[in-house]
Amino acid sequence: MSNEQLLGEIRETNLAYLLLAQQMIRLDKATGIFRLGISQEVADILEQLSPGQVLKMAASNMLLCRFRVDDRLLLGLLTDHGKVKPMAPSHAAVLMAGQSAAGLV
Repeated sequence: MSNEQLLGEIRETNLAYLLLAQQMIRLDKATGIFRLGISQEVADILEQLSPGQVLKMAASNMLLCRFRVDDRLLLGLLTDHGKVKPMAPSHAAVLMAGQSAAGLV
């Protein structure tokens, strides 16, 4: 994959993420904040972005979303294909809810 292709994929991912985030926040702000792992302040900003602002943000060469599952326990709960553990996804959600919300720096 060339550098230009990679940048194109990042921009496409950014646009999809921003549109999804806006939709989630507009439908149910509290649930959107929880599922996205963002602060109230960031949710308010995303909710108010115009289509032009969304496109401008999406054009960034930096990925705007982040990988929230960043420790071994959470990865294990979400990927354990061995034994069937019906509560594992719920346990992972509880652990992720305990993480601090991402904010604008």
